[in-house]
Amino acid sequence: MRYLPLDNEDRAKMLGVIGVRNVEDLFECVPKEARLSKLIDLPYHQPESEVEKYMTKLSNKSISASSVPFFCGAGAYKHHVPSSVDHLIQRSEFLTAYTPYQPEISQGTLQVLFEFQSQVATLTGMEVANASMYDGSTACAEAVVMAKRVTRKHKAIIAPGLHTHYSLATDTLASSVGIDVCILEQEISSDYKVLDLIDDETACVVVQSPNVFGEIVDLTPIAEKAHLHKALLIAVFTEPVALGLIKSPGEQGADIVVGEGQGIGVGLNFGGPHVGLFACNKKHVRQMPGRICGETIDADGNRAFVLTLSTREQHIRRDKATSNICTNSGLCCLAFSIHMSLLGGSGLRKLAILNHESANLLATRIDKINGAKVLNNTFFNEFTVKLDKNAEDVVHSLANKNILGGVPFSRLSKAGPKDTLLICATEIVDEHDIESLCNALEEELR
Repeated sequence: MRYLPLDNEDRAKMLGVIGVRNVEDLFECVPKEARLSKLIDLPYHQPESEVEKYMTKLSNKSISASSVPFFCGAGAYKHHVPSSVDHLIQRSEFLTAYTPYQPEISQGTLQVLFEFQSQVATLTGMEVANASMYDGSTACAEAVVMAKRVTRKHKAIIAPGLHTHYSLATDTLASSVGIDVCILEQEISSDYKVLDLIDDETACVVVQSPNVFGEIVDLTPIAEKAHLHKALLIAVFTEPVALGLIKSPGEQGADIVVGEGQGIGVGLNFGGPHVGLFACNKKHVRQMPGRICGETIDADGNRAFVLTLSTREQHIRRDKATSNICTNSGLCCLAFSIHMSLLGGSGLRKLAILNHESANLLATRIDKINGAKVLNNTFFNEFTVKLDKNAEDVVHSLANKNILGGVPFSRLSKAGPKDTLLICATEIVDEHDIESLCNALEEELR
């Protein structure tokens, strides 16, 4: 407790107030095998130069996504981000700004969020969007809780193609507020199984498209069945670039659309931070979590921006709040918005076409390899391959040859098939990369 001004008596009083015997009791929910029984075997003191040297040596063992052929996706995608994006987000006006608690003096930040919301609403085909969530998985969880408030029903159906991390985050939050979460076993091309489960007790159906296997799902029949029973359709995506080609979820009847915005403007960043997108129909706007920036005029008649919806309860009466996520991923929103502005509608479509063409080339080539079979009927830039060998072993062997060849499905789900590999090809993948992967894959599967 070197940096805390508390002694043992102070800590004992605090533990007494919250009703536990000792600090260890606070971690009962963490499995014992995951807890440290002693300090990590590291030296207590090291010169800064020695620490830097050691950490550099350690980091050199990692393979950078930018330095080798890269085919990983599964919810986080490597796209080219124009240098102007990083240049602009590092301006001090943006880089040092936080969520505007005195919004009227933060006109630049508010305008960025207003434009971001407009872009997200257009992209998803919805009427309104909020100023972002933490990431796609938490946005998905919040959408299910919102559906309970809107419908006053307690059953949520999770389609088989929802990304495992999303379904786990959703189950964690939703089950804690009395929602019965029905998660169907993951199978490729089986999302329509939800149709048989929708009934009058259903609050919402959660469907991802393209789903975790890369399969594109027609949401329309699911929306129609959900609406027949006064339930909501929550449409999910993990790859925003796909919406440059695929019919928007709003056009397919979705009531709430959530997803990950990382693929536009935001780098992989070793797994975060990312930016959750959240949009819905206008009639449900007051049940939407987060905050919304709106446009108005000031006392002189000039265009101005305000926080139109930022519920007071999010700050001081948490039990009454629509959500306890009371901030947003502001800098990632800005990166997303700058990249979207540079692309424009036609640019986004061209980028999406490049992605799809690259994936088509790769899928065609892989299907010619003995011991590998593409399972998808449809896909955007990611698809599922069944191998004659353990996918994790193959991926490790490819990594040893400086090729990051995809994500074994077993990494996402321990219960998932061991021979299944998720492979993604974005616009950064060229024909040389494809040949390198396929030649190495042929060697591994002999």
